Amino acid sequence: MVFEGLSEKLQNTFKKLKGKGKLSEKDINEAMREVKLALLEADVNFKVVKKFINSIKERAVGVEVLESLTPAQQVIKIVNEEMTQLMGGTQSKLTFSSRGLSVILMAGLQGTGKTTTCGKLALYLKKMNKNPILAACDVYRPAAVDQLKVVGEKSGVPVFTMPQGAKAEEIAENALKAAQKEGYDVLIIDTSGRLHIDDQLMDELDRIKACVMPHEILLVVDAMTGQDAVNAAQGFNEKLGIDGIIMTKLDGDTRGGAALSVKEVTGKPIKFIGVGEKADALEPFYPDRMTSRILGMGDVLSLIERAQESYDDKKAKELEKRIRNQDFNLEDFLEQLQQMKNMGSMNQILEMIPGVNKKALGGMQLDEKEIVHIEAIINSMTRKERLNPSIINGSRRKRIASGCGMPVSKVNSVLKQFEQTKKMMKQFSNMGKLKKKGKFGFPPFM
Repeated sequence: MVFEGLSEKLQNTFKKLKGKGKLSEKDINEAMREVKLALLEADVNFKVVKKFINSIKERAVGVEVLESLTPAQQVIKIVNEEMTQLMGGTQSKLTFSSRGLSVILMAGLQGTGKTTTCGKLALYLKKMNKNPILAACDVYRPAAVDQLKVVGEKSGVPVFTMPQGAKAEEIAENALKAAQKEGYDVLIIDTSGRLHIDDQLMDELDRIKACVMPHEILLVVDAMTGQDAVNAAQGFNEKLGIDGIIMTKLDGDTRGGAALSVKEVTGKPIKFIGVGEKADALEPFYPDRMTSRILGMGDVLSLIERAQESYDDKKAKELEKRIRNQDFNLEDFLEQLQQMKNMGSMNQILEMIPGVNKKALGGMQLDEKEIVHIEAIINSMTRKERLNPSIINGSRRKRIASGCGMPVSKVNSVLKQFEQTKKMMKQFSNMGKLKKKGKFGFPPFM
């Protein structure tokens, strides 16, 4: 989970503050020392950390906190505001042409996931009712054109190519003409990468830039490379001039230092983050929502947006009605699981829910493989058993276990989880939350 270590340390620091009641300047200094160490361990740029801590201290030792009735909450509020500002303050959107074709130039070093990200961005734009086309301008890496064709096919987006031997700027220029002629409204240009920034790479990007006059130059960086990603962003911005950053593999980076440093160091915002390998695993970056996740406050807005994309409104209303009538069965349970899978990994969903502490969940299994096992067990049941689980006695449990190749204890565990989920969903339904919060059920493991 992104920022896992940092999040845990910050939340522990704030717990100590809450336990003190009235705060002294010494208490705040001690807390800020712990926050500073946590940020440095998360690989946040040292100069960024120093400026960040000084900004918080300046506000926290004033009347705003020391004279407050709830000083710990005031400190957390200040940290929240400063951290949000550190990552850009507000969401930074793409710039599109007011009329005609918009051009997005994608740049980055090798291994950052640039080509895959081109496909993800194209799919994201399709969902925004845009009509994108991709251009294969990586003329050096073997099979780069074929890879772009594959990701384009997954996203349902065409790819403009030219015969081998054509120069990158020539391909880009012809792609621009073709996109205008054929009525596309966004051209996404995939470019060559290098192991490091060099003059040859920058000269080529400058030539492409001069040919197509892009509305956006987006740099793709790998979050897992930490401060190397920040240094790359700084280098590209100085030599090429970028408009924003797409940070890939953020779901695999438990530290998150690059995400916290890059805006302050380069002055350029993170516009999107990559949160998985699937074609739709690209999200707009919201600094305020990310800060909420880091501070353990969850990210309910993103959770609802994901749910609304994944869940059918009509089915949700039918499910709510069945829950109210105490008619929630194993087929409903299985459908909820399958829709949960469409929303992303369980870890990603958990970090969006306010107050959820993964460690506090004890022995609960959060591995996606567990969902596959549950599906296999439920699919081994007869329809009669799925609709009326109360008839599943000892002999039926043995038959189900044999049918899916798992122990009876696993079948028992699934039935127990089903009963817990049924009870919890009934509670939510009684509170009116299914209807109010809209369009989705609740994870079976919470």
